[in-house]
Parts: sequence; C-alpha cells; structure tokens
Amino acid sequence: MTTEYTVLLHGNEATWVAMDDERAATIDRQHEDFTAACAERGHRITFGRELRRASTSTLVRLPAGETRHVVTEGPYSETVEQLGGFYVIETEDPADLVELVAGLVFPGDGTVELRPAVRDEDRVASA
Repeated sequence: MTTEYTVLLHGNEATWVAMDDERAATIDRQHEDFTAACAERGHRITFGRELRRASTSTLVRLPAGETRHVVTEGPYSETVEQLGGFYVIETEDPADLVELVAGLVFPGDGTVELRPAVRDEDRVASA
C-alpha cells in the first residue's frame, strides 16, 4: 500500500548561514542524488521546497481563553534546529525511504523527520 510521507529537514540555521559556496554546492548535489535515487527505487516525490530562515516566518496563535488570534514574527521556538525544507513523497517502502533520507542529514546538527500523512480512509475508519 502506498503511503504519503512528509520528509521534514531540520538543521542549525547558523550552519546554513555560515556555509561557503563549495559546501552549499555539495548539499545541492546531495539533494539531486536523493531525487534521482528516489525515482530509481520507486519513491515518488510529489512536492518539495527549501524554506527561508525561521526569522522570516509569521506565526498565528489563539491563546487559551482568547477570542482573537495573535500574530507575531518567527521563529516558533527558541531552538538551534529549525525547519529548513521538506519533501512530500509517496512510497510503498518506508524502510527504504529512511535509508535514502539518511543521506540528507547534516552531520552533527541535523535531523530528518519522516511523518506519514493521514489518509482519507484513516479518517473514515476512526469516525
């Protein structure tokens, strides 16, 4: 059965900002290789994007007990790791996909999160 996963790429923004052109080009090649490997191994990338820095985000919250939302500038949390990009991938082999995304982890300060999407049939079954 095919499942859709969102692959979330977390890392230290200070590392990204300080990165030289050579390292950035190496990372671009890693993503190109990842895309090609996904296609070769039957994983279908349906969407993906690099995201701008967390400081450019806009946050919308509805505090408990309030009736009006609050808008603030990002980031959401004061952490070193921030969301830097994502892919949406359909696969029948999540274990193999884990092996592929391991090549996208920044050594020492990165994390790749795979999160399955809720399918329509899951929603109907739990109702």
